[in-house]
Amino acid sequence: MGVIWERIRAEAAGDAEREPALASFLYTSLLNHPRLEDALSYILANKLGSPALSALTLRDLIDAALEADPGLGRAAREDLRAVVDRDPACPGYAEPLLYFKGFHALQSHRVAHHLWNTGHQPLALYLQSRGSEVFAVDIHPAARIGKGIMFDHATSIVIGETAVVDDDVSMLHEVTLGGTGKETGDRHPKIRRGVMIGAGAKILGNIVVGEGAKVGAGSVVLDDVPPHSTVAGVPARQVGRPDVDLPALSMDQRLELADAGGLS
Repeated sequence: MGVIWERIRAEAAGDAEREPALASFLYTSLLNHPRLEDALSYILANKLGSPALSALTLRDLIDAALEADPGLGRAAREDLRAVVDRDPACPGYAEPLLYFKGFHALQSHRVAHHLWNTGHQPLALYLQSRGSEVFAVDIHPAARIGKGIMFDHATSIVIGETAVVDDDVSMLHEVTLGGTGKETGDRHPKIRRGVMIGAGAKILGNIVVGEGAKVGAGSVVLDDVPPHSTVAGVPARQVGRPDVDLPALSMDQRLELADAGGLS
């Protein structure tokens, strides 16, 4: 049993003891399952189930994906670790696994991406559509997303078909990684490791946001962003440099005076 799963079970057992009204829910969702993957498939299936595709059928599909690609489980653990490390409102691992729709939307996408890459595109598109309805997060199943990702609040995040998000990225609600509306083919942004994207930022076109960059809230980014730079505004321009190597890990969204120093 892994350390994270042990922590989740201990947290859930404590919550069940303190809140008897939640005990049945906590046992059904977490404590009755031998592995994190089993609990995750149960939680996702029950959230995404509908008259069109039952929770039971969905759970079989999710279980099969998790079994076929162990990397999905590893990525889920890294995503949980990212939330706990970066979100001061999150006291433990059970909370995002049970309640955070950004985490749920990301894990739903990982399953859809697996289905897309294994020849089950109609099922992948169904899962995208259903996930958008349930979580208010719309990610094309072909989009490539690394591990250690945090979607903070997550409502209205949109990520297009040819977008790439590398490891250890954080983004807040209402972020769009979209096209310009004028291109076909490879037309969406590439977000490199450690980037932090503020709430409401729109990054459009086949551009690169370099490693360790910070994008200010509400910005509209239409051009490449150099590594380890801070951009903000409409349209976005460089206003400084982050004071840490990977802003996604610190989650400091301020455009401090230190950011603006040292520009040539």
